Amino acid sequence: MEHPVSRVLALLELLQDRPGLTGAELAARLDVDERTIRRYTARLAELGIPVRAERGRYGGYRLLPGFRLPPLMLNPDEAASVVLGLLAGRSSGLSVGERAAETALAKIQRVLPPPLRERIEAVEQTLGLSAAPAAGPSPASAALFTLAGAARRRHRVKLAYRDREDRPSEREFDPYGLVFHSCRWYTTGLDHRSGELRTFRLDRIERVTPGADGFEPPEDFDPVQRVVESLAGAPWRHRVEVELGVSLDEARRRLPPVVGTLTELAEDRVLLRARAQNLDGVAVLLAGLGWPFTVREPAELRAQVRALAARLADWGAEPA
Repeated sequence: MEHPVSRVLALLELLQDRPGLTGAELAARLDVDERTIRRYTARLAELGIPVRAERGRYGGYRLLPGFRLPPLMLNPDEAASVVLGLLAGRSSGLSVGERAAETALAKIQRVLPPPLRERIEAVEQTLGLSAAPAAGPSPASAALFTLAGAARRRHRVKLAYRDREDRPSEREFDPYGLVFHSCRWYTTGLDHRSGELRTFRLDRIERVTPGADGFEPPEDFDPVQRVVESLAGAPWRHRVEVELGVSLDEARRRLPPVVGTLTELAEDRVLLRARAQNLDGVAVLLAGLGWPFTVREPAELRAQVRALAARLADWGAEPA
């Protein structure tokens, strides 16, 4: 249940954004009754934020004329850090909710002193990011916070989940941790339905219900490593095995664990095992590494490598 203080602050936001809303309109937006709205406005008055209620056809609730909230007390470095964090979170997918980063940024800018607000707006309007914005849905904040609390307190939860085929399921789950990886939020832990360690995407979780049962995660369990390994072993269409003519240390430096697993065959020979949905991307990856390699399987990957080599030869040929 949302805390009453949160609702009072939400009322304050509505009064600033939409002055003149009636008691019925405010009650509908906050999912309370009109009597509660009157109580909230009284609470704002106690806090030194006077609200005027006007009767009649064009009446409604509004802040007293000339009343302004005090500036947010951030120095330039603090304000820049907050705004840059919001912009980076929006681009990377780290933020939650559909428009949470945008609305938070607008609220912060609204209460900054004018000179500082102008500087922050200049940064926002001129900042360029080398990575493309994250695509796809963001997780709901309720799921994120509930799982984080359960992982910290070591309490089991119930998940309502939809898999990549959009098939629904319900399961009991011990969340060992949360991981943000490659523009996605994940949770990993023990799935009691399968009895195995599983990784779930937060944006596919429809509902999280806290439970009372406790759990103890395995000693030295690393959620980040587990998520990366589980994604590398995802059941994509093709199983890939390629021998790379490079040392294990160099291969690990250039190839992150999410690409696949690496096994040393000799001092200058490594076996890459991976899963892939599209083999043309694997061919481009291998060509870009600049190392000699031998495709063990599948045969279709060898065909993709030859096709890529032919295209590169055509593109690099001098015109007749």
